[in-house]
Amino acid sequence: MNPQAKLVCVISLLLGSTITISSNHWVTAWTGLEINTLAVLPLISKSHHPRAIEAATKYFLTQAAASALILFSSMTNAWHTGQWDITQLTCPTSCLILTTAIAMKLGLVPFHFWFPEVLQGCSLTTGLLLSTAMKFPPITLFFMTSQSLNPTPLITMAILSAALGGWMGLNQTQTRKILAFSSISHLGWMTIILVYSPKLALLNFYLYALMTAAVFLTLNSIKALKLSTLMTAWAKSPALSAMLMLTMLSLAGLPPLTGFLPKWLIIQELTKQEMAPAATIMALLSLLGLFFYLRLAYCATITLPPHTTNHMKQWHINKPTSPLIAILITMSIILLPISPMISAIA
Repeated sequence: MNPQAKLVCVISLLLGSTITISSNHWVTAWTGLEINTLAVLPLISKSHHPRAIEAATKYFLTQAAASALILFSSMTNAWHTGQWDITQLTCPTSCLILTTAIAMKLGLVPFHFWFPEVLQGCSLTTGLLLSTAMKFPPITLFFMTSQSLNPTPLITMAILSAALGGWMGLNQTQTRKILAFSSISHLGWMTIILVYSPKLALLNFYLYALMTAAVFLTLNSIKALKLSTLMTAWAKSPALSAMLMLTMLSLAGLPPLTGFLPKWLIIQELTKQEMAPAATIMALLSLLGLFFYLRLAYCATITLPPHTTNHMKQWHINKPTSPLIAILITMSIILLPISPMISAIA
């Protein structure tokens, strides 16, 4: 892609996100979301591969439908209340339509079908954008309207997302699809706590974005798009593979690592809200995610392919690891000791 065109796309992404995050009026928030969608389409389809074009088309159609629903929801609310303010969402019908629209934008179950296919059709760096930066404006809208939303559909979608994200990730061999289902599962954790503690949902998103960025950039550095490539990466960069294993375990939410912090705080908050059954279900469903993260970690560090096909063993390389990857991996692993301070803020 032309560097000038890429610069325009990146600036448009920043502009669209800033407009949505800082707006109080529904129309300006919708405008920011549309700018975001149009800016990311060239980044998805830049390889001109048929799979990339298909991914861009699916992404555009889904996001356009969701944006239309957001506009319809805000118009319905304005019709009933005379208010275009985002925080004045009081009409129950508008709340339900908005929940559906943002669930489509984020890829929550049952509106998740587009997300794994789109992520599979784009590069790892664009996949990182779709998994983190593109989810921030819709989550901000959820944050701003959290007091008005009906918790029942949100909790239902959250439990289904955690279940399906964990279950569908078990049988995948493509790393991008595994990370897509991982994203769906993590979105379930954010959504279930949104109504009761919006700050905790945002904290979960920040830590998820941090860990996912570390995983995507590491996979991009070792050029691992499939599990079979990941299995031979140990000979190429053993230190990076070991750090990738720890980051995967952090995403899974194992106790000594950073990823345990949001799950711990969310289960604690759900218990305070007298939702012990929901907390128990989410904790049990996280075991599904733990299984496929362990599988990825096992492939990255311990095993070679269990069949007779000869694989080209890759030699050590002298290319230095990016400092950004090192910083992200470090933060993805050792942030748990500051949890008392974070929980006090949240």
